[in-house]
Amino acid sequence: MSKRAVAMAAIATMVAAGGMIGGTATAAPVVGTGPCASDPPVEHESVIPEKLNIPIPYPWVEPVPFPAPETDPVRITPEPLPADPCTNPCPDLTDVPDPPGGLSSRIGIPEIGLDFNPFVFGIPVPGPDQQLPDPPAEATPPTEPGPLSPKRTTPQLRDVSMVAKVTGASSTNRTDKRWQVNGTDLGIMWESQPGEVAVAFGDTVGRGFHPPGGQGDDWRSNVLGFSTDADLADGLTIDKFVQDSRCHAAEVLSSRKIDNVEITTIPTSGFAIGSRQYMSYMSIRTWNSIPTTWFTNHGGIAFSDDGGQTWTKDPYARWDNIFGLGRFQVAAMVPQGGYVYMFGTPNTRLGEVALARVPEADVLNKSAYQYWSDGEWTPVGGPRAATPIIRGTAGELSVDYDDDRGVWRVGYLDTLRTGITLRESDAPQGTWSEPVRMVGVESYPELYGGFIHPWSTAEDLYFTISTWSDYNVFLMRAELD
Repeated sequence: MSKRAVAMAAIATMVAAGGMIGGTATAAPVVGTGPCASDPPVEHESVIPEKLNIPIPYPWVEPVPFPAPETDPVRITPEPLPADPCTNPCPDLTDVPDPPGGLSSRIGIPEIGLDFNPFVFGIPVPGPDQQLPDPPAEATPPTEPGPLSPKRTTPQLRDVSMVAKVTGASSTNRTDKRWQVNGTDLGIMWESQPGEVAVAFGDTVGRGFHPPGGQGDDWRSNVLGFSTDADLADGLTIDKFVQDSRCHAAEVLSSRKIDNVEITTIPTSGFAIGSRQYMSYMSIRTWNSIPTTWFTNHGGIAFSDDGGQTWTKDPYARWDNIFGLGRFQVAAMVPQGGYVYMFGTPNTRLGEVALARVPEADVLNKSAYQYWSDGEWTPVGGPRAATPIIRGTAGELSVDYDDDRGVWRVGYLDTLRTGITLRESDAPQGTWSEPVRMVGVESYPELYGGFIHPWSTAEDLYFTISTWSDYNVFLMRAELD
C-alpha cells in the first residue's frame, strides 16, 4: 500500500475532526486575496468537490519495528526567490498540468473513488540500534502556591476581518508555485529570533491537491516557513521554507505514516529560548475515531539547534496518552518570567484546558514540571493531578503573553460556541475572562485553528484560521478596545 493511499485514509477521515462544525453552506466572497492579476477571488463556501475519495479501512497485521528507523534529513540552501511573487521560480516542476477530469467533473458532479487502506494491528519487533542520550537527572520541584488572579473583563471586540490568504493558489505567497505547498492547514507562529517569526503547518500536499481536506499527492506531515513581515495589514509574507529540494518544502518532523500505529505528526506550538528552537507536537495514532476526536500516542517536544532546519524529537519529553485520557496531548507552550508554561488538552476538541510549568533550563526534563492543581503548583500526581483552568470544549490552543500590558491571551476553537474565541487573564492559571467569539462557522464553514501572531498588539490581534472546505490558511485581524 502506497504512502499516498495511507495518507488519504487519514486525511479523508479528518472531515469528522477538522470539519465537524459544518455551519451554513455559503459565505461572502473574499475579494482580491492573490497578488497576481490572474488570481481569482477566493470563495469561502462548501463546494462540490471534483473528486471524492471514500476511505475503506480494512484490518491488517504487520510487524512494526521499535524504535522507528531514522534517515538523515536532506536540506538545501535554496536560490533567491524572484522579487515578483507572480513569477514562478520552478515552472518545470509546478506548471505541469494535472490530468483532465473525467465525465463526472465535466457535468458538475464529484468523481467518486474508493481508497482501500490498511488499519494496521502492529506487532512490535526490534528496530535498528540507536544510541539514545542519557536521560535527564531526576528533579524534585517543590509544591508552591499558585493563587488565582482577579477575573478580567471580557475582551471588547470592534471588528474582525479577513486580511489575506497565506497559503496555496491565489495566496499572497504563491506557496503552490514556490514550495509545492498547494494545500495545508494550521499556521502556528512564534518568534524564532528577533525580527523573525516561524510558521508551522500541518499535513501538507502538493501536486494534484483538491479539497475538501488535504487530498492529493506529495504528502508531508508538516512543513515550516519563516517570515520577517512586520506589516500584517496587507497579509503575512513568508520569506522561506525549510527545503529538501528545489522549490519543495521539507517535512521537518517525521512520522511513520502507518494508520493505527502513527499516521502523522502534527505541530501544536513553538517557542525559542536563546538560539534553540522548541516545537510541541502530537503523534497521531489514527484519525479513525468518533467525530471531533482522534487518538494520539503521545504529546512531545522536539528541538532544533540550527535555526529550524533539522529537528530532534526528544525521547524523554513525552506525555503518553494512557487509555486515551492524557491531558497534555495537544499543547501550547509559552516562555515567560523564567518559566515555560504548558497549556494542554486531551486528544480531542472536546476537552478542558490544564496547565503545567517548568524552569526554562529544564524544558526537556519531564520530572521538573509542576502542574497547577487547585491553587498549587505541584509535581505530586503528575499530569493526572492537573485541574482545569478553562472549562468547556477547547481545541487547537494558541496562547500569547502581551508584554506591554502584562496580560495573557488564549485563542481556541470552542465547539459549543462554533467559533474561535478569545479570553484574557492576568495569570496563566486564571481567573480567565469570559470568552468573546471572534469568528464563527456562519461566516467560515468548517472552521478550525485560530493561532495568534506573536507580534499582535492590544488593539490589533492577528491570527490564522483554516477551513476544511478549502484546506488552506488565512490571516485574520481582530480589532479590540
